[in-house]
Amino acid sequence: MVVRVKITLACTECKQRNYNMTKDKKTHPDRMETKKYCRFCKSHTLHKETK
Repeated sequence: MVVRVKITLACTECKQRNYNMTKDKKTHPDRMETKKYCRFCKSHTLHKETK
């Protein structure tokens, strides 16, 4: 059975929480970081996983 956890990604520039997604805890035990589009900054910025 695959255990997937719901996470929220927040922009590092404006601190807005933009994305909700799921991740596999076994393959990604640490916090996720990815470059995504922020509609508030109107550009691609680094998004980090929040609690």
